[in-house]
Amino acid sequence: MWRTTRFRRVLLLSLLILLSTGQAVRVSAGINAWTSHGPEGGSIKALAMDPLTPSTLYAGTRDGVFKTTNGGESWDEINTGLTHNTNIDTLAVDPVTPTIVYAGIWGGGVFKSMNGGGNWYAASEGLTTGYVSIVAIDPSTPTTLYAGTMEGVFRSTDAGAHWEAVNTGLTETSVWALAIDPQASNILYAGTSGGGLFKSTDGGDFWIAVGSELITANVYHLAIDQAAAMTIYAGTFGEGVFKSTNGGENWEAINTGLTQVHIDALAIDPVDSTTLYAATYRGGVFKSVDSGGNWSAVSSGLTATSVWALAIDHLAPNTLYAGTSYGGVFKSANGGAAWSAVNVGLHRPPVYDVAIDPLTPRTLYAATYDGPFKSTDGGGSWSRVSMGLPDNLVQVMAIDPQTTTTIYAGLNDYGMYRSTNGGDSWDEINAGLTHGQVRALEIDPLTSGIIYAVTGNGVFKSTDGGGNWTATGLIDGDVWSLAIDPLTPTTLYAGIFNGGVYKSTDGGGSWDEVNTGLTTTHILCLAVDPLTPTIIFAGTMDSGVFRSANGGGTWSPVNAGLTDLDIRALAIDPMTPEILYAGTWDGGAFRSTNGGGSWSEFSEGLTDRYVWAMAIDPVTPTTVYAGTRGGGVFSIQQLELNYRAYLPLAMRGQ
Repeated sequence: MWRTTRFRRVLLLSLLILLSTGQAVRVSAGINAWTSHGPEGGSIKALAMDPLTPSTLYAGTRDGVFKTTNGGESWDEINTGLTHNTNIDTLAVDPVTPTIVYAGIWGGGVFKSMNGGGNWYAASEGLTTGYVSIVAIDPSTPTTLYAGTMEGVFRSTDAGAHWEAVNTGLTETSVWALAIDPQASNILYAGTSGGGLFKSTDGGDFWIAVGSELITANVYHLAIDQAAAMTIYAGTFGEGVFKSTNGGENWEAINTGLTQVHIDALAIDPVDSTTLYAATYRGGVFKSVDSGGNWSAVSSGLTATSVWALAIDHLAPNTLYAGTSYGGVFKSANGGAAWSAVNVGLHRPPVYDVAIDPLTPRTLYAATYDGPFKSTDGGGSWSRVSMGLPDNLVQVMAIDPQTTTTIYAGLNDYGMYRSTNGGDSWDEINAGLTHGQVRALEIDPLTSGIIYAVTGNGVFKSTDGGGNWTATGLIDGDVWSLAIDPLTPTTLYAGIFNGGVYKSTDGGGSWDEVNTGLTTTHILCLAVDPLTPTIIFAGTMDSGVFRSANGGGTWSPVNAGLTDLDIRALAIDPMTPEILYAGTWDGGAFRSTNGGGSWSEFSEGLTDRYVWAMAIDPVTPTTVYAGTRGGGVFSIQQLELNYRAYLPLAMRGQ
């Protein structure tokens, strides 16, 4: 007894000393302030290199333009002035004055920068469509530009100040690719969607269809041999690579060795034009060293296999860059033999869910717009873990609490996938599911193999770890959230948009509406008190947070201090459930230390205030994670939080 009392006094004294030193209110990155280290990467739709300084590279993403000046070691966002939609489809750098850069925006027209991306301004006067897929610059007269759009080809002769349509003879106006003859810049080629290839010999004034072999092809990319301009390569979507040696009059397929014929980009070695690279959809990168006669895969290290853009260092042509779908930018220094991601500072995808390994809580998984990511150092660094997954938004992830190397991922369009090796590889598990959109997951914490999935057709249940699924009694298509009673897992709660809260006490067999006291039925998230599971919280789109103390029997609002009532995430401290957190649509994060009785803003350091997911470290619950719309996963360690809450129960009140 004396030893126990002495231990309590020593621990309490230590805590008081800690609090009195001021360390508990220290604010730094991650300590009493949120900080984010990713994940980084995203979908890269365009790459453009400075022709004079190839370590300077521009990347076009759906969130604007990023720039590196050190060969991809780090990136900076350069979007000042991009006031429209920032979904960048194409980039072009002036070959004579490389501080002049053009960006083609899907739905936003053309923008121009005069200072290397420092500032942008609209350069679309005369364009009758904002859907620009390619911008090409005349190499001999860089003030002459061409834009491929959904309404054909446009030309500017004053560096983008004014544009005019030049479509005479162009019978297919959905133009995806443009190429200019490097030796005679009045000769142009235009690749179209489903209409094959067109050629102009007068700067676009008149076009003729060329290449009967491509008459119905989807030509997505064109590349001209700089040393022999009569040699042209065409990348098609579905038919592979074609080659012409007579200025586009005739073409032959050159696909030997290509195992994927959906071609998104082509690149020719600027020193040795017999070396070619082809970027493919879901097939990685292929290389030919005999002018396309034979191809071989060069994708080692590419964790994202849909490649949309390629760039080659013209001074060191073994150095390549690949812009990928969902995986960011990859770099190879040995002609494609090996690749590594170079994404520091690059676009951070929207994060919809964060899952924490309950046994090794520094291992995290993030469900993002760009697929699943994994961190083994508490969010300090991330890697994409997507082998076997389709390129698709991941809405939710869940970890088997009994076998934590087993992870489940719910996708936006392709249903359910499972990994049994910590995310290294994935397998589809959709038998019985009738809808591809999975919005929420819950795993029975006591009975291995029982999983619930919220889909576009309601709630489904599996009793064999996802091997087979059956519909539960709730088939409403507007179910968005699910919560499980951790002590009695046959009790479930479902949040329905426009339907309120429903409850099942028989493992999903039947459901009852439990909406008494709710003033809205727009339910987006639910959370169950882990120690007293009759206490439930519901986050709504328009009316803040509601609390029930009787298993959903009645509800009351608990919004004091909440300045944003659009609640997207709720998390309850597993050790001290009176502490809870709320993430909001655009108002940041909030914290309550009295069971929702009152809230205070909890956003110090949170540079992205769209908080769509929250998770608490189960071992050290003063560490909290927030998934955001564009800032990645943020983390915070709270040293100022009331230490009394985390004393052993026997010591409280001493």
